[in-house]
Amino acid sequence: MEPMLAKAAEVLPEVDGWLFEPKWDGFRCIVVRDGDSVELTSRGSRPFTRYFPELLDPLREQLPERCAVDGELLVVGGDALEFDALQQRIHPAASRVRMLADTTPARFVAFDLLAVDGGDLLSTPFAERRRRLEEVLADAKPPLHLTPITDDVATARDWFTRFEGAGLDGVVAKRADGEYEPGRRGWVKVKHQRTADMVVAGFRWHKDGAGVGSLMLGLYDAAGNLNSVGVASSFTATQRAALVEELAPLRDGALEGHPWGEWASAEAHTAGTRLPGAVSRWSGGKDQSWEPLRIERVAEVTFNQLTAGRLRHPAKFLRWRNDRDPESCRYDQLEVIAPAELAAVFGA
Repeated sequence: MEPMLAKAAEVLPEVDGWLFEPKWDGFRCIVVRDGDSVELTSRGSRPFTRYFPELLDPLREQLPERCAVDGELLVVGGDALEFDALQQRIHPAASRVRMLADTTPARFVAFDLLAVDGGDLLSTPFAERRRRLEEVLADAKPPLHLTPITDDVATARDWFTRFEGAGLDGVVAKRADGEYEPGRRGWVKVKHQRTADMVVAGFRWHKDGAGVGSLMLGLYDAAGNLNSVGVASSFTATQRAALVEELAPLRDGALEGHPWGEWASAEAHTAGTRLPGAVSRWSGGKDQSWEPLRIERVAEVTFNQLTAGRLRHPAKFLRWRNDRDPESCRYDQLEVIAPAELAAVFGA
């Protein structure tokens, strides 16, 4: 079954009849228990069960004998969620799966009850589904958690700001009287959006070969290394063609002294600088080749989240910043929010 989804909005609904939850930064997952059988399924109907063996016994012990629960898989490290560590959990080798289950164990945060004791709850109003979920998880203990919820928009705004440092990336609003509609974007999500000035150090061609597909972005760290942080993409056909002309002068002699010119060498990868271009198991075999540019241009971009010093999703180009020197584009320009204690998040 497809999970119900949320559509993006800029502000939270301020009328009566809405309930609010923190937006978790993990893997969406529907858990189905039927007796001793427990199955974990991803948002895209991909089987997750084999990758998270440490959760199976706790789910058998704490969930009703027959039920379906919607929620999020997370990995917690220190005082924040660790999405990179969660990504590493999807590994083909059984021995690696077992090792990671011990070293970076996952948690499951439940936020909806879809069926229980053989009864289908999809057409039941969300407020009632939530009440039933609270009954089911009244005695829940780690690694199983019940997500916080509120009907107060002021509290939701506080969560939006206060929980960001713990790795949450926004707030989800749900109609109290809403049914669960698989595959439909019937909920509302408000995610963090920020802007930053970043160095444009290269680009990748669009798949049609006739325009710029994405800009390669970088930021300087305290040691003076230019780190690859991700890309800006989603240009129109007109923009892709215009960027070819805009960037053409910067291609001349670009490799000479380029900080990423030797990204493929072992020495470069051990120097502590994040570099672009390497094919990984996450790139799906895509062509990761790129065209270097002289380090002269700065772009202002908007993005929603930075994880381990890299953009979680492609940024959106806003404008050129010809008034900025590339060397001034450092990590310290980004807003730093003191992490909220995860104990407060899970116990809110």
